[in-house]
Amino acid sequence: MAHLDIAGIDYTLADGRPLLSDVSFRVGEGARVALIGANGAGKTTLLRLITGDLTPDSGAITQDGTLGIMRQFLAGGTVRELLLSVSPPTLRRAAAAVDRSEQAMVHSDSTAAQMDYAAALAGWGEAGGYEAEVLWDVCTMAALGETFEGCRDRPVPSLSGGEQKRLALEALLRGPDEMLLLDEPDNFLDVPGKRWLEERLFESDKNVLFVSHDRELLARTATAVVTLELGAAGNTAWTHPGGFTSYQQAREKRFERLDELRRRWDEEHAKLRALVQMYKQKAAYNSDMTSRYRAAQTRLARFEDAGPPEQQPREQKLAMRLRGGRTGKRAVVCQDLELVDLMLPFNLEVRFGDRVAVLGSNGSGKSHFLRLLAAGGSDPEPEHLPVSDVPIEPVEHTGTARLGARVRPGWFAQTHGRADLAGRTLLDILHRGDEHRAGRPREEAARVLARYELARAAEQTFDSLSGGQQARFQILLLELGGASLLLLDEPTDNLDLESADALQQALATFEGTVIAVTHDRWFVRDVDRFLVFGADAEVYESDVPVWDETRVQRVRG
Repeated sequence: MAHLDIAGIDYTLADGRPLLSDVSFRVGEGARVALIGANGAGKTTLLRLITGDLTPDSGAITQDGTLGIMRQFLAGGTVRELLLSVSPPTLRRAAAAVDRSEQAMVHSDSTAAQMDYAAALAGWGEAGGYEAEVLWDVCTMAALGETFEGCRDRPVPSLSGGEQKRLALEALLRGPDEMLLLDEPDNFLDVPGKRWLEERLFESDKNVLFVSHDRELLARTATAVVTLELGAAGNTAWTHPGGFTSYQQAREKRFERLDELRRRWDEEHAKLRALVQMYKQKAAYNSDMTSRYRAAQTRLARFEDAGPPEQQPREQKLAMRLRGGRTGKRAVVCQDLELVDLMLPFNLEVRFGDRVAVLGSNGSGKSHFLRLLAAGGSDPEPEHLPVSDVPIEPVEHTGTARLGARVRPGWFAQTHGRADLAGRTLLDILHRGDEHRAGRPREEAARVLARYELARAAEQTFDSLSGGQQARFQILLLELGGASLLLLDEPTDNLDLESADALQQALATFEGTVIAVTHDRWFVRDVDRFLVFGADAEVYESDVPVWDETRVQRVRG
């Protein structure tokens, strides 16, 4: 019976800060355990401890059964090398021996070199290499539509991010390992790809420990949820034995229980201290009370030595305040708008206060459409210029896209590649301001950063932040810039669960218009208009989200 046990793991960062403290949980037979927590809580570090890439300060990690590993960033090289990177160590060693002997044969055709090559091939067979190649053929056909022989030497960078993830997942889910460790397996997958992953995880009899920020995938697959909870002396783990749909309610009840236990402990502590004080006073003038005084002291000491109950973990306190402002009734009007070589001409009217999700396959032009609006449209007036200095590449188009009166676009860029912010600390960016937002005194800037859980990163440069921190800071700049039209390109991709929830709550009270490109099925629950970029190059509206549009098939003019 395969299982993985994490017991009492402590880990300290190189700068001396405790990251993990007494982390314990179990992945039992047939379990699909989701590992979640705030950006920077230590999820990937914990996975690296499990794989042996890092060594814990204390505690033990034991496993029974073989472990297949999918890291957050996949191996480069060729398709064969990617497949080997998610294969068992014995297979990787056998493949390396074959590669070395082949190289030796190139330089020397001696009998010894031929014998070494023959021995390496025999070792490859004994390690199960030929059976693996049969499996890889199934995987490459499923993920890439090619035989393994046809694509084994294809460079990995020539594959899309989604194709790379799908290929690695096919190999792991079909492979021999009894347990899987998956670090953000859904990243770069489109919605059909995520649905495929959900079905395969649900059907698999393997034990799985996985990290994901996709709330829909968590709700559909996890049989238990392990949360890394923030603590001053290191982050701890709490296990919810149910699925994600009951997680939030269970977490609230847990916090209520911890509060109640602490309240009772404080009350009992106060009673014992009062008892000691009373007997102390009586013993001062009545020696018969001395023994009772000492007994009360002993009782208090034992109570304090046992310590208080578990402290409620520190919750992220994100307070996003996207205010916006009144604009003209028609916020965006597109007439015969054609995104050249992408979408055919279409008309669109978005009214003040609308929440519009832009859906469609990768490469269909959704981000181009947002970028055109972010620049102010076809022929922007001064009032339509964006609320940031981020450079916006022109979008080739015909027809017109116009913004309404008092509409100021604020753009959230999917890649977070902000050249205007690179090399500058967060405190400096807020302190200096720009032509769109006033500079702020350093103390006030620090308070604003604290609202976005960025206070500890105040002296870090923007480009040194994690993806989730960069995303939060970009949203903060939209808040301060006074945008009345928010153009969000995959805003929840790098956000932890609490940050994504905070963003949705902020958008719910935002006085303005929101247009968002997204593959987040949980996010669109708050959206009532869906603009779909279809595979036939037509743009159309739908009353419900449409996730299965394939790549655009259009004859290029």
